Amino acid sequence: MKILIKSFLFAALLLLNIKVTAQQHAFEFYEGTFNFELDPSVNIPVNKIPSKAEAIKFYESIVLANPQKLIQSLQAYQIKHQLNDWIYYQLIRKTAEEISPKAENYFRYTLYKWFLLSKCGYDAKIAIGNEQVIFYIRNDEDISDVPFFMIDKQKYMCLNYHDYGKLFQQSVYIPLKIKIPEAINSFSYKVTRMPDFKPENYEDKDVQFSYRQKVYHFKLKVNQEIQSLFKNYPVVDYASYFNIPLSRETYGSLIPILKENVKKMDQKKGVDYLMRFTRYAFLYEDDGLNFGKEKRLSPEQTLLNKYSDCDDRAALFFFLVKEIYNLPMIALLYPTHLTMAVQFDKPVGDVIVYKDRKYSFCEPTPQTQDLKIGQISSDLKNTPYEIVYAYDPIKR
Repeated sequence: MKILIKSFLFAALLLLNIKVTAQQHAFEFYEGTFNFELDPSVNIPVNKIPSKAEAIKFYESIVLANPQKLIQSLQAYQIKHQLNDWIYYQLIRKTAEEISPKAENYFRYTLYKWFLLSKCGYDAKIAIGNEQVIFYIRNDEDISDVPFFMIDKQKYMCLNYHDYGKLFQQSVYIPLKIKIPEAINSFSYKVTRMPDFKPENYEDKDVQFSYRQKVYHFKLKVNQEIQSLFKNYPVVDYASYFNIPLSRETYGSLIPILKENVKKMDQKKGVDYLMRFTRYAFLYEDDGLNFGKEKRLSPEQTLLNKYSDCDDRAALFFFLVKEIYNLPMIALLYPTHLTMAVQFDKPVGDVIVYKDRKYSFCEPTPQTQDLKIGQISSDLKNTPYEIVYAYDPIKR
């Protein structure tokens, strides 16, 4: 009703030849403020119940409107702040929310997301069925926990699955066959740069662990916005997952201190220190109990969260060793466990040979035994495994 009234008023003003000025919008987005100007013609009324006819009417109306300033503002912000696709999508989500609140009209909100993402160059599509609107995007990566659709032998990942929780068979949803010339690029879930969050949005987290009869204390800078950023982030492949960096403030509160703590240790002792920090400075809990499903935490989420499991600790250990020593590493996936192995100048204990290189086990997750470098849990000694990620500093 509110949308119809606004539309009627706008039409009445045009008839009276009264100039309607553009609406100014602004909202905080991580490291800065996003400002944009919205031409009133872009404010399109849409029925709340998803239908093909309503979607087509929305598109036909908005292409005749003047959305260009908004599109240019989004693209300029992405370039200025070097936003990866996933983080850029969060900006588009917040922009759509600013124009058309999700709680008021989910269908309209989703149409704006689809249109903006498409006009910004991404191959996004929508399909409608059973009074649901499915929003999906072309992606060529290995994503394991999100429904996807195959169109012309290309894979499209569902971006709004979490809003429904359960989808029907693909045949229920009829794709909207609208060709947007700019929508040609695939979307990537890789996060290779974190936003520079505002320093005042961080809080201190006290962490400690004991190493060789000495207790080490850390005051980490953590930010709850990290949870929002990765709230609906899918389970990505291990290469993408392991290489999600820390934000600037969190990095600065941890890495320099770790470097200082290990600078007088030889390389093996330093890696042992990092292994035990990852193993004992955080509480363990399985994802099934913690989240009700498999969820891979980024290194920063592991630092932030109260609990974490073997996947999370493997990723954190990998990040720490890469930042401080930059050694070759492999990740070994067992049926119920993920662990790490590191290549040293001279192997230690039990080794894994991979592509003619010898790697020593480094277990970053608490076990029933106090495992040293080169030791693996007795439960896993004769268990088959898969190398799911190999890191070579020379080929990075």
